[in-house]
Amino acid sequence: MRTREQQNSQRLPWRKRLARGAWVGDPSCLRASVYADPFPAQAPRPRPHGGKRGRLLVEAMAVVLGLALTVQANAADFDLATATLEDINKAFDAGALSSEKLTQLYLNRIAAYDKKGPNVNAIITMNAQALATARELDAERKAKGPRSRLHGVPVILKDLYDTKDMPTSGGFLPMKNSQPMYDATVVRRLREAGAVILAKVNMSDWFGVAKRGDQSTVLGRTSNPYNLDLTPGGSSGGTGAALAASFAQLGLGSETGVSIRNPTANNSVVGLAPTRGLIPRAGQIMTSFTQERCGPMARSVYDVAAMTDVVAGFDAEDLATMNSPGQVPKESYTTFLDRNGLRGARIGVFRDLFRKGAIHAEGIAMIEAAIAQMKAAGAVIVDPVSTGIDLFPLLEDTRTNYYEAQFSYDLYFRRLGPNAPIRNMDELIAKGGALVKPSIVNGYKEFHSLMHQPDFLARRDTQEMLKSAAVELMDKYRLDVLVHPFKSLPPPPHMERGVDQDNPFSSVTGLPAVLVPAGYTKKENGPIAIEFMGRPFSEPTLFKLAYAYEQLSHNRKPPATTPALPGERFSY
Repeated sequence: MRTREQQNSQRLPWRKRLARGAWVGDPSCLRASVYADPFPAQAPRPRPHGGKRGRLLVEAMAVVLGLALTVQANAADFDLATATLEDINKAFDAGALSSEKLTQLYLNRIAAYDKKGPNVNAIITMNAQALATARELDAERKAKGPRSRLHGVPVILKDLYDTKDMPTSGGFLPMKNSQPMYDATVVRRLREAGAVILAKVNMSDWFGVAKRGDQSTVLGRTSNPYNLDLTPGGSSGGTGAALAASFAQLGLGSETGVSIRNPTANNSVVGLAPTRGLIPRAGQIMTSFTQERCGPMARSVYDVAAMTDVVAGFDAEDLATMNSPGQVPKESYTTFLDRNGLRGARIGVFRDLFRKGAIHAEGIAMIEAAIAQMKAAGAVIVDPVSTGIDLFPLLEDTRTNYYEAQFSYDLYFRRLGPNAPIRNMDELIAKGGALVKPSIVNGYKEFHSLMHQPDFLARRDTQEMLKSAAVELMDKYRLDVLVHPFKSLPPPPHMERGVDQDNPFSSVTGLPAVLVPAGYTKKENGPIAIEFMGRPFSEPTLFKLAYAYEQLSHNRKPPATTPALPGERFSY
C-alpha cells in the first residue's frame, strides 16, 4: 500500500515529480542506444505527439536518461587486492576512500593473516601512530591537497631501513631494540611525500645465523602466501610476502646479490633493482658499497614507478648517487607507461641467463610464452643474444660483498650514536657471540684494507667487464632491453636450500632490472618472474616495456591463503 507521501507525489505535475526523484523505472537497465539522438541533424524532426506538453516530456526524458548515463559512465569499482596508486587517488578524490580507511583496511588484513589464519608472520614492528598519521594526512589533503601520489598511502619497510620512531633490527636478535636517531634518506623522502610508514617487516638475518628454515633470529620464519610450505625468499622476504598478502600498498626491499629480485619473483609482485647510484642508501644496513641497492616493490609496475619518483636522486650522504643528477627524468616515471609500449620495441633474448635441464623446463616455458606475447604485441625479438661467456660459474666469483662488509657495517654502526646496543665491529662480534655469521668474523680477521687486496680488485674488474659486455650487446643489436628468466624454478621449501639458481648479474654489473610475474608452476603454485634489464639509468624504458607486458599478460593473481575481507571491495 502506498504511503500518503507517495500518493501526493503521484498527483503532482510530472516536472515536479521528476524534481522529487519520483520518476518511475530504472534507466540503467536500458540499452545504450536509448541515449543516442534518434533524429540526426540532417533529418527533419517530427513534431512530438501531444504538442508542447509532449515535446517537454521527450526533452525531460532525454535529460533524465542522459544524467543516468553520466552516473553509469562515472561509476568505479575498487578492489584493495588489485588497486594501484592511481585507483587509490581516484577514490580519494571522489571522497569514497580516506587514508584512515585505507590504513585500517591494511591493519585488518595484518590482524587476520599475519599472526593468525595462514600465519604469514612478516611483521616485526607495527607503527603505533599509523592511524593518527593517516587522519592528519586526511585533514591536510582536505585543506591543502595531496603532497604526492603517495599521500596517505601505507608503506612497509624491510627492517634494515632506519626509522627514528621504530627500532631497526636487521633481523638480528641482539639489535632487536636498536633505536636509530634519524630516518634513512629514503624513509625521510617517503614521509615528506605523505606516505604512512605502517610497519617494519622480516628479512634474512643480516648478521646472524637463523635456525634452519627461518629468515631471522628476531622473528623466525615468514611464509610464502602462495604456498605456505615455500620460502618467500631472501633477503627481502618479509617485504615480498607482506605485499603478496596485501598488508600494505608499497614496500622497500634491498639487495646485495638477488635480495630484491628473489622475493619479488617468489611472491609474484613487481620490483625494481635500480641503476647503481639512482637511489640513496644512507641509513640502510648494507654489506657492500659497490653492490648494495634499495628497491621499490609493489603489486604493479605503476606503483613501483610512482614510488621511484619519491626515493630516487642525489643524496650527499651517499656519494654513489653523484651520477644521478641529469639522469633522473624531470617528469614522473609513470608518464612513460604505455599499454602499447611493446610495439616497435627491440628486445634481446639474453640466452646466457637461461638455465638448462629438465627441472627448469616449466619455468623456461613461461618465459618463452612471455616472449611470444611480446612479439605478438609488435616487439622486434632478437634471439639469441650472447656474450659468449659461460656466465653462471663466473658470477659466483664476481661478488665483492665479502671484502666490503666490515667497512659497510662500521659506517652504519657509527650512525646509530653512543647509546646503540652495537656501535662497531668489535661489539658486533663480542655481543653477537655464536649467532654471528662465521663469514663476518673471518672477513674481519683476514684483512683491514681494500686498497691493495688482490681478490677484491680482480672481482671489481670482472664486474666492470660484465657490465661493458652487456651494454655492448645492447648497442650492437640496437636493443632497448634484454629479457631472461630471473630464475626458472619455484621457491624451495623452507627446510631446503634448493637447486642453486641465483642470478646476480644485475647486481654485480649495477644495471637496472624490473621483474614482472610470468606465471605459476602447476605442482607448487610457485611464482615465476621475467626480468627486463637495461642500460644504466634506463628505468623509463624498463618501466614502459614491463608495464606493457604486465597489461598484456595479467599474470598476477592474489594468493588464496589471504582472501578479501569485508570492506575491501566497493563501488562508488
